[in-house]
Amino acid sequence: MASEIIYGLLQSLTFQNLLIMSVCVAVGIIVGTLPGLSATMGVALLVPITFGMNPATGLLALGALYIGAMFGGANSAILLNTPGTPAAVATTFDGYPLNLKGQADRALIAALVASVVGGIVGTLALLFLSAPLANFALGFGPSEYFWLAIFGLTIIGGLAGKSIIKGLIGGCFGLLIALIGMDPVTGYPRFTFGSVSLIEGITLLPAMIGFFSIPQVITMLEQKEKYIANYKERKGIYKKTIIETLKKPVVLLRSSIIGTIIGILPGAGGNVAGFVAYNESKRFSKTPNEFGKGHIDGLITSESANSSTVGASLVPLLTLGIPGSPVAAVLMGGLLIHGLTPGSKLFIESSDIVYTFMMGLLVSNLLLLIIGLIGTRLIVKTLKIPVHYLAPIIAVLAVIGAYSIRNSLLDVIVMMACGVLGYFLLKVDILPGPIVLGLVLGVIAENGFVQASLISQTGTSMFTMFFTSTISIILMILTALSLLTPLFVAQIEKRTFNQNNNTDNK
Repeated sequence: MASEIIYGLLQSLTFQNLLIMSVCVAVGIIVGTLPGLSATMGVALLVPITFGMNPATGLLALGALYIGAMFGGANSAILLNTPGTPAAVATTFDGYPLNLKGQADRALIAALVASVVGGIVGTLALLFLSAPLANFALGFGPSEYFWLAIFGLTIIGGLAGKSIIKGLIGGCFGLLIALIGMDPVTGYPRFTFGSVSLIEGITLLPAMIGFFSIPQVITMLEQKEKYIANYKERKGIYKKTIIETLKKPVVLLRSSIIGTIIGILPGAGGNVAGFVAYNESKRFSKTPNEFGKGHIDGLITSESANSSTVGASLVPLLTLGIPGSPVAAVLMGGLLIHGLTPGSKLFIESSDIVYTFMMGLLVSNLLLLIIGLIGTRLIVKTLKIPVHYLAPIIAVLAVIGAYSIRNSLLDVIVMMACGVLGYFLLKVDILPGPIVLGLVLGVIAENGFVQASLISQTGTSMFTMFFTSTISIILMILTALSLLTPLFVAQIEKRTFNQNNNTDNK
């Protein structure tokens, strides 16, 4: 194995491959930054171009673009409060507040460093732990996915802002939107209002763009400020922020490990990883009340978690031939057009290509750091664009992004409808985060519940599948802890407050 790793590293460091990876990382950052142009779309558009390359170089190009796009979503999330990719939703929670405080450069650099660390951790897991992680992924069935979604829904309390009740209301809105479409059991249309186009349900990206972009545009115009935020470049901020971020190894590693575990589960993805890791960082933080107000830990948690899913999502693809994410499914097409069949034999018959690809992912993450540091100086200058120019640009990009997903005018209408709904909900302090979380996890929870209950009906007792597997039991315990922990923390804080008051009175 050591010889294959060394060979793969040397191959990925050739001038041609370095040049192609650098270009693809830069293109990926641009793709990820623009709302609607997701990593999946970028990689899909690149696949035909790689057909004329040798297999190793083609895969390196696809992997580099994937890595760049996953980070690129943080740029618009931080600067415009509009996540460029679904995985960057949790980045808006603390990234945009940091921007409003005039610390956009600090937020962008911290996100970049966290993305690189998360990407490296996920790739190392792919490199050294592929077999056991793939076996772990196989242990997840419908009931496990159901409990994973339920565990994820407990995060709503952490994203609710000032009111948990309003956060739950937002989560319910998301769940209701997730119910639109065809019933998975009966095949009967639900909440489609007679529209055939809605039978397929609401696509995540148009809804996400609507809930984040349109309210932001309207709010920007309402406030009548000349710029989004007051930004002034500070000397030494790059070095200072890099050191500050790297001094949080526990946060970085915990979030990266969570992202790696969730990333190998087919269908979960970076958005779920970001939410779960964010909640855990808030739970273990000494200052949980600062999360959502511009806490650097919340920002680096989201970015390290979603970036670690890049390498992790390739674990089931390369070892079992099962894509762990939509981008991995597109990458599978890239493998097939080069005559490579994913699975265990891939490591035997084409080990040189596989290890070149995996080592190339490590190199691409380092290239991301270099290119990202250069690009940050340019990206942050968007804050100098007056609001009356920037708001129409965001609105146009939102329309283009929503339409380009499926070339469907319906997606634009959905985006606008979600945007108007999100604006009025924002007026009553119902944030878009819980809504999108409910939408993402609602689909996973329903599919898992329906499939598991149908399988249980073939046995002796209905619903036994939900309570029998070890993974389900562990997820149930985590769900209970996630629900009870805030109550214990609140009681401890209340007791401490009362003790301090009594001491002061004496």
